[in-house]
Amino acid sequence: MIEERNVELDADVLAAPLELPCGVVLKNRLAKAAMSDSLGDGAGRPTDEQVELYRRWSTGGAALSLIGEVQVDYRYPEKPGNLVLWPGADNARLARLADVGSIDGAQIWPQLGHAGALAHGPISRPAGPSAFNIEGLQCDALTRSAVEALPVTYARAAAHARAVGFNGVQIHAGHGFLLSQFLSPLFNRRSDHYGGSIEVRCRLLLEVVREVRAEVGSEFAIAVKINSSDQLQGGLDEDDALVAVSLLGDAGVDLIDISGGTYFPGAPTSSDRRSSGPYFLEFARRARTVTDTPLMATGGFKTRGEAADAVATGATDIVGLARTMALDPDIAEKWLHHVGADPQFPSFKSPPAGGITAWFTMRLTALANGDEDSFEPSLGEAIEAYEARDADRIATWERTFGIRSRPATIE
Repeated sequence: MIEERNVELDADVLAAPLELPCGVVLKNRLAKAAMSDSLGDGAGRPTDEQVELYRRWSTGGAALSLIGEVQVDYRYPEKPGNLVLWPGADNARLARLADVGSIDGAQIWPQLGHAGALAHGPISRPAGPSAFNIEGLQCDALTRSAVEALPVTYARAAAHARAVGFNGVQIHAGHGFLLSQFLSPLFNRRSDHYGGSIEVRCRLLLEVVREVRAEVGSEFAIAVKINSSDQLQGGLDEDDALVAVSLLGDAGVDLIDISGGTYFPGAPTSSDRRSSGPYFLEFARRARTVTDTPLMATGGFKTRGEAADAVATGATDIVGLARTMALDPDIAEKWLHHVGADPQFPSFKSPPAGGITAWFTMRLTALANGDEDSFEPSLGEAIEAYEARDADRIATWERTFGIRSRPATIE
């Protein structure tokens, strides 16, 4: 017999505020985790649809919304629908996004991204810590001088975010993007002082954190998203990830967001490896032993009970919800006020590579347009719409940034 949960107790656990070391207060324990919503206009600017999407999450009760893949360098985007923090940005639109994401005391932070070796090929020349030419992945290696310039690049983007009204940023060091690539012995084969032991592979990330903190000051929130493991043979493993977590805590970050896996070609997703339940709580409990920094765990949370248990047991301080909030943007409000059922997740049989990601990304577009009740595409239709939208924005990206005429700096 399944024991009935105390819904009121679960809601009370999740409703407790969380004060970060910098003094920023998250009003409850539920965050909208970073997702690449691809709702930028192709020139790095927010659209009305994107603004509406984040308004829905802020009014839906989320304590924090993270804007996925906001690029610090337009030469290395994840997708042509990314936002970009650069001198030509539309600051009025960015300020509007910051404003609507802050309704009712919510926080909204851009996730500072740099795709590196995973930069979108049609509008970039991918480059990472080391050169690769394997099936599905070809990239150049960044020079020492290019690497040394990165902390200032991130710091300028963070200062830009603060200037337009955001109260924090998340530095993306997970999922196989640039800073994650530097942490991984599989993709970082450098022989200079950015490659070698895990402590040395953390050097760039720690330099970024220090430079950002020096630029934005002590009262601005700095989070870092990091893999618990790459889930790839030869990649970052949990023991090395624990060293990285400890070093990040010593560096004075305000929140460490624990996730895992990469988007490298052929890599399994976390959902491929685990069919039910949150993905990274075991690692989060290990992380508790090496840092006092507040922790966020992202991945696999589908029910109020799972979220409440994770917080109540001390495994994590705040729960990151991605697909759950794509299915129901008001789920935080429902979970916090003893009402509403857990969302019903769709079931996909034999999904093609990238199909589920495309489906959920297009679901975000439906939310932004208020069309979620009529959103019923097949995976094939979602992939087609997702890829067609990217293709339409490539020309806009090239007109804005002139990428093809800007060769990457390589060794």
